[in-house]
Amino acid sequence: MYVSGFSFVRNAIKYDYPVAESIKSVLPICDEFILAVGNSDDATLECIKNIKSSKIKIIQTIWNDSLRNGGKALAIETNKAFANISSEADWAFYIQADEVLHEKYLDNVYNEMKMNLENRKIDGLLFGFVHFYGSYNYIASSPRWYRNEIRIIKNDRSIYSYRDAQGFRKGINKKLSVKKINAEIYHYGWVRHPSKQLSKLMNCSKLWHNDRFIEQNFAIMSEFDYNNGIELLAKFTTTHPKVMNEKIKSISWQFDFDITSRNLSIIDKFRRHFESITGYRLGEYKNYILHR
Repeated sequence: MYVSGFSFVRNAIKYDYPVAESIKSVLPICDEFILAVGNSDDATLECIKNIKSSKIKIIQTIWNDSLRNGGKALAIETNKAFANISSEADWAFYIQADEVLHEKYLDNVYNEMKMNLENRKIDGLLFGFVHFYGSYNYIASSPRWYRNEIRIIKNDRSIYSYRDAQGFRKGINKKLSVKKINAEIYHYGWVRHPSKQLSKLMNCSKLWHNDRFIEQNFAIMSEFDYNNGIELLAKFTTTHPKVMNEKIKSISWQFDFDITSRNLSIIDKFRRHFESITGYRLGEYKNYILHR
């Protein structure tokens, strides 16, 4: 079984993406890792080259900065990386630059790929998601955060990155048939210094909005306020991936949150109550078909 990892990144240092940790977390179960490194204003390329692994293959890309609609540029860059995986690959493991796989899941993920290799009814594998927020001590637990997403797909050239690269489709807008596995992706996209978080949000907003929108929504800020508008958080009580240890030790800001606070709307309170009873999340967006 041959496994290709793939991803994309741009300005990882400037916006404090844990891309090196992300790549290292999945390398043990990948035979190669294709990274599309976009034209950056920092030393992102050098950072990737400093990762000591012959498995990593870099392709340098130029982002189309005129695309400011629905985050389409992210899907385009994802597809560039996917197009460069080996023709020998059976599976392709997609992980974004702010996502990390805990080492405790490595064996299970590899075994699931092996067990489902010949199953033609399975297009991909579905992971649970843990969204860290504000610091490495809190996770988002509001119904508004997505619980699952596809991160491993078959090497099927009819599959492509969908919309803003959150998931995948195949053929003419067809959802993938996937198996849910016992593994979670740790998402650190909302954990960085408040000034870095503001810069990152302003930059990402350019993929969806015009300059006027960005000026109206971000220009008056000097730092991102993690307490503003957050609805519900829970304490993170287990361990982070080992590859994240050094980054966690270097944290340079303080964030505390009263986890008893419930800033939920009446609708979200009802949804949360309904989910606690049934396990079903009302109105949940599912960019996949769950194979049972």
